[in-house]
Amino acid sequence: MSLLDKARIEIDDIDAKMLELFEKRMAAVEMVVEHKTLNGIAVLDENRENLVVEKNTLRIKNHKYTDSYKSFIRSVMAASREYQTKKIFGETVGYQGIKGSFSQLASAEIFKNASYKNYETFRELLKAVESGEVSVAVMPFENSTTGEVGEATDELFANKECAISGYYDYSIEQSLLCLDTAEMEDIKQVYSHPQALAQSAIFFKKRGIELIAYENTAMAAEYVKSCNDKTKAAVASVKTAEIYGLKAIATGINSSDANTTRFLIITKAKAKTGERTSIFLTVNHEQGSIAKALSVIGEHGFNMECLRSRAMPSMQWQYYFYIEIAGAMQGENADKMLVALENVCMQVRVLGSYNEIK
Repeated sequence: MSLLDKARIEIDDIDAKMLELFEKRMAAVEMVVEHKTLNGIAVLDENRENLVVEKNTLRIKNHKYTDSYKSFIRSVMAASREYQTKKIFGETVGYQGIKGSFSQLASAEIFKNASYKNYETFRELLKAVESGEVSVAVMPFENSTTGEVGEATDELFANKECAISGYYDYSIEQSLLCLDTAEMEDIKQVYSHPQALAQSAIFFKKRGIELIAYENTAMAAEYVKSCNDKTKAAVASVKTAEIYGLKAIATGINSSDANTTRFLIITKAKAKTGERTSIFLTVNHEQGSIAKALSVIGEHGFNMECLRSRAMPSMQWQYYFYIEIAGAMQGENADKMLVALENVCMQVRVLGSYNEIK
């Protein structure tokens, strides 16, 4: 028997023992899931994960394996997080748009091996969460280059039943997609979502190409394919090109290398703990009203990280405000702040306290 054969026999035996221990570990994870579900605790606890790595690394006797062990234990914890995410959020994920859209691609990356349902509008998507048709929705909220997705914010404000339970930052790389027979000089018209076109504006500058807004990046790719016209192209993901049988004639055409879209994880149940809290406010249309609300937040020791105003569709010259605060809305001080806000605001709605999903 060769040395390799002996090693493989020993590894197979060790793997069998590790499998038994892995199943015991996952049985303990089931208790973690139950506790987090009952108490609205976020899946990711970075401090705990770092502590596990640090504590177990100290036990290593052969230090040449230290880096490999750190990678190993983090992969085990990643598998645990993936399982917890599926158990806590459910296995049916909704998104707006069609296959190949960034919402679909992000959904597949966040919730691996789930069942997916797509919806034409954000309103229909949130209604599906509200009715239980899907257990969770993935919704774009803000892009690092082109700013907020206002329509998503408006629909979230209009829906009183849905909450934010997490967020995920998805790296966006825009590509120029066209027919296999097309060359760059053939392209006269480019279709895509307005944000995708804005993110790629520098690439198209001085090229003499007409930019045409389209409802969705994937729908734009689908349209270009259906036209069978080499003068037309779309801005979308390389993965979208594979889905619709197009070629990526240019990749990475977005102006910023740090082009990232933040997706919100939307559920019906409200998360209670996390690194940040989102709140909707409406105030009386009078001088100093929003200033009073903001001073309440500061007076109670909370740090406001984001403030946006949006016009209320049903009320002319009236606005609602979206606020992000560092920390969770838990404890006596948080309760006092919310009571004080209700005294100076027409409406106060906490959307949830939550963490980043990794």
